[in-house]
Amino acid sequence: MPKELRFCRNCGFRLGEGSAEYTETVRFNNAPPGTLPGNSSPNSGHYGTRGGPMAVSHGGKIKKRRGRMTGMTWMFIGLLIFFVIAAGFTAIIKPIRQNIADIRQSMPSRAYAGVHSFDTTDGGVTFDNVEPPGSPADIAGLVGGDIITTVDGQAVRSDDEMMELLGRTPIGKTLDVVYVRDGETKNTKLTTISKAEFDRLARQSRDRPEGLGQFGYDDDEAERVEIPGTKIFGVRLDDILQSRAADLAGVKNGDIVIEFDGIPIRTPEEFRSRVRRALPYSTVKLLVMRGGERLEIPVKMGRQ
Repeated sequence: MPKELRFCRNCGFRLGEGSAEYTETVRFNNAPPGTLPGNSSPNSGHYGTRGGPMAVSHGGKIKKRRGRMTGMTWMFIGLLIFFVIAAGFTAIIKPIRQNIADIRQSMPSRAYAGVHSFDTTDGGVTFDNVEPPGSPADIAGLVGGDIITTVDGQAVRSDDEMMELLGRTPIGKTLDVVYVRDGETKNTKLTTISKAEFDRLARQSRDRPEGLGQFGYDDDEAERVEIPGTKIFGVRLDDILQSRAADLAGVKNGDIVIEFDGIPIRTPEEFRSRVRRALPYSTVKLLVMRGGERLEIPVKMGRQ
């Protein structure tokens, strides 16, 4: 290269003419890395120290860069906390549930009579219907609408008293029951059963292979009414369905049912219960009041 063409060793640009414009490079061998141009550390960039995991500070010390947690790390921590809390919750709740189950098992089972919901009424307690078939009340000859006044020599004036009495009665005990039907006082005996036996009877009736009986009326349009001039109540049918068992047998809208297959009918619930328990395609005797006249109508039952 010609002698006159001189270039700066640092920037690489051509130097001007004359010796005054040339400055010899001075090297400082003992200078710390990164403190002078050309004496940069491997981590130095064009504008200073680069931020790597091990960055060199201006003082020459190595600084460790603080790491940042990623989304996966936070997700893992969240799942870990969730499982710890779930395990603690299970450890607390499981003994409590076991204690509740033990308490229930240790409590004596209440005696069942086999009627649907006692209600307070004038003179005692009444109920909607007898259920299921074969229950103590069914065997005793009770029907929905009867008013129970005395049980085992104790007067019963409210549904709460009746439930308390059954709660104190041992399972399998036979009770003397006094009740009123159509203004007449009657007596019967009722032997209580357990809930397990009650449930068994209900399943047996519901799942019988013959199926359930069908009468052919809208049970939402059935109403309990009093027969004029008597103390007897019956169930008035206001919507007989066409081409069903009742319609084919000649039952009319407005007929008041007072007996079904020999059983007194005093509530819509009892009538519906007796219809369901009737055997499909069997013929039952229906006793109705129509315009002040008592009619007996044989009805061949349908099947639900």
